[in-house]
Amino acid sequence: MMYLIIGAGPAGLTFANRLLDKGINDFRIIEMESSAGGLCRSEDVDGTPLDIGGGHFIDVRRPKVNEFLFRFLGKDEMAEYDRVTKIRTNAGRIDYPYEANIWQLPIDDEVEHLKSIASAGCNTGAKEPENFRDWIVWKLGRKIAEDYMFPYNEKIFSVDLDTLGTYWMNKLPDVSFEDTLRSCLMKKPYGTLPGHAKFYYPRKYGSGELWLRMAERIKDYIDYNTKAEDINIESKSVNGGSYKADIIINTAPWTIFDKISGVSDEFNRAVRELRHSSIVVKYLPDTEDGKVNWEYVPDPSVDYHRILYRNTFAKGSKGSWAEINLKRYEAKEGDVAFISGYAYPLNTVGKPENISLILKEAREHDVYGLGRWGEWEHYNSDLVVELAMELAEKIA
Repeated sequence: MMYLIIGAGPAGLTFANRLLDKGINDFRIIEMESSAGGLCRSEDVDGTPLDIGGGHFIDVRRPKVNEFLFRFLGKDEMAEYDRVTKIRTNAGRIDYPYEANIWQLPIDDEVEHLKSIASAGCNTGAKEPENFRDWIVWKLGRKIAEDYMFPYNEKIFSVDLDTLGTYWMNKLPDVSFEDTLRSCLMKKPYGTLPGHAKFYYPRKYGSGELWLRMAERIKDYIDYNTKAEDINIESKSVNGGSYKADIIINTAPWTIFDKISGVSDEFNRAVRELRHSSIVVKYLPDTEDGKVNWEYVPDPSVDYHRILYRNTFAKGSKGSWAEINLKRYEAKEGDVAFISGYAYPLNTVGKPENISLILKEAREHDVYGLGRWGEWEHYNSDLVVELAMELAEKIA
């Protein structure tokens, strides 16, 4: 075939549909699961939808992406929400992001945070450190680091934090003492809004409905229950030559292949060094909130790191979804829980160099990594769609 697409998640589905838009139908998708959607699949629980890979929302700030997606799940079938998220602290709930809402804490906590921010390395001119823990203190101050950033990241990733790089955190703005003081005095947040400040979510379905509809259009081109067990990059073949193509689009985790051949030893070394985390999404039938969409929970005594109150966006539903790192999860009788073996790519030290090597060598043979796992980046689904649309424009 001309194109072989590995994975029927948002990246693979978008790329395939854009091929069809261009009149190209010489392609095939292989998908290891029995249905499409990847991490964005949904299941009915208690008669209402639950997103089994965690909450997945469509940002309103990508008009071209939304125009494309509305072809499959119409805008009239989507509801638009103003994002309301909280952080659960020892002193009570505050709005997200943390550094913009310190003014919501008790006065003694405000003072401690301000003192900490004033002495943060980014404000005193101290040299930027290399390891993760020291860098967070340098960037945000010790108080935010110890009360929020350390425990939260330890929960979500369950690794030694100093195995992570700092490159992926550079999007965090320096926490300005003057701006934080101003927000505390004015009693309102100061700074930029977080991503997904406004988002779309289906009125009657889980997020998985969008991807099922996208898959329906190309159902004759998808082989379900078909795992890509091995790949030869040089010959562009999969599963011992059962599938061969002129161009391969890989949206699956590089580490999922039992064997990768037709590449350098350095390529396979780089793949072996990639790391990821796994999560469990557990249904909590009796936990609800009428105002907050989701809440971040750094408290190490609580097993979950994020809880989504689904009645605030999946109308008519009840209960909540708790996201728990698989290493922290202790299964109990009667649990309704879903495991995502591949949830978050880990931004470990050396990852940028490794994934750059993988993508460059693969592209030399017309094999492209695409999406969260193909590019090993923590991309949201709407960004994945945008990247897949751009790649289709570039190479199709």
